[in-house]
Amino acid sequence: MDGPSMPRRHALCCGAAALSGMFSSLLHAAESAATARPLPPSVRDLVDATFDGLDATRLWDVHAHLLGTGDAGSGCSVHPHLDSWWHPLEALRKRVILHGAGVSQRSRQVDLDYVARLALLAADFPAGAQWMLFAFDHAHDDQGRAALGRTTFHVPDAWAAHVAQRHDDRFVWVASIHPYRDDALPRLRQALGAGALAVKWLPSAMNIDLRDPRCVPFYELLAARRVPLIVHAGEEKAVPGAQRDELGNPLLVRAALRHGVRVIVAHCASLGQALDLDQRMPRERPAFDLFARLMDEREWQGHLLGDVSALFLANRDPRVWRTVLARDDWHPRLLHGSDYPLPCVAPLVRLAPLVRAGVLDETDVAALEALRDHNPLLFDLALKRRTSWRGARLPSAVFNTRDQIVGPRHGAASTTT
Repeated sequence: MDGPSMPRRHALCCGAAALSGMFSSLLHAAESAATARPLPPSVRDLVDATFDGLDATRLWDVHAHLLGTGDAGSGCSVHPHLDSWWHPLEALRKRVILHGAGVSQRSRQVDLDYVARLALLAADFPAGAQWMLFAFDHAHDDQGRAALGRTTFHVPDAWAAHVAQRHDDRFVWVASIHPYRDDALPRLRQALGAGALAVKWLPSAMNIDLRDPRCVPFYELLAARRVPLIVHAGEEKAVPGAQRDELGNPLLVRAALRHGVRVIVAHCASLGQALDLDQRMPRERPAFDLFARLMDEREWQGHLLGDVSALFLANRDPRVWRTVLARDDWHPRLLHGSDYPLPCVAPLVRLAPLVRAGVLDETDVAALEALRDHNPLLFDLALKRRTSWRGARLPSAVFNTRDQIVGPRHGAASTTT
């Protein structure tokens, strides 16, 4: 079955090799600067407690974004509206995200500065911790043609592969391939051959209906290769794209699950409403409730997972926080993720609502705020480790994410809850 794709796989590998040669010298400075920095004394106890019971070699962040403008030849792009004064909200979104990611709006090397900042933050973690970096395909129309006018941002597979190769001690990569493309299957084989460990779709932004028959061959190959599909479900705020909100319905992931695909539902579908398609007269319900229904359906328990990225943002309902913390039967199927760079955007992560909801002790706030100033990624991990509800908290298993992606490492150290 792989025979027809061999020339295309060779092309992708050659493209990645060319990128590697082009950017080696440019990224060298970023790699040289990416060394661990001394912790402020006020956060040392918090950081020690955060890593207590964790095996760093199994700690993978399963949800981290790459972004770029293409100014370094990466092939990345953003929609022109994000640079237009005629579209102030879109332009503000770009400025806020780049500022959070530590990239100057005036930078002439946004692509490289973004990677350098992420590498610097990652260097503060123990050796072995890694981040799964997302490529992001264009939105496509129903005929399978790239819809550039409806694509908020684009990150090519080759760029994600290149960044992961250059920082292979910290980063691995996730492909993004629209299933309506004529070359979807060859591209998937190329990506897997080049080391992609998962595939990411954002259906509402990319215009992907998980029930479309064109997805079936894609599902079959993912299932055969035991490669997970990471699917955003629920409302999408940051990437409007194709604006097909109905395609973010969590119940639609059953289409992939029925073909044996391991599906990771991003953010546990914790935002927005969706139609309850299981009812004769569908009415809107919280998307999180529909995700919970799927988690409780026994036939999917070996294949359905959720990531906890963005789960503790201020725009989530406290009921979501309490449920995820208390449902210990879900915990073996939940995965740590940061949704980087969102933890760097301070207004999105406010601690006061968590304290009022009873899931965060007020005595932890000062140290967490100081840690956020030092390293937003460490802060994101520490916050997830400190939250609790009536004595229940996320156990170490939620952070042993490497096991869920590539299987347990032989002889890996045991962890405690």
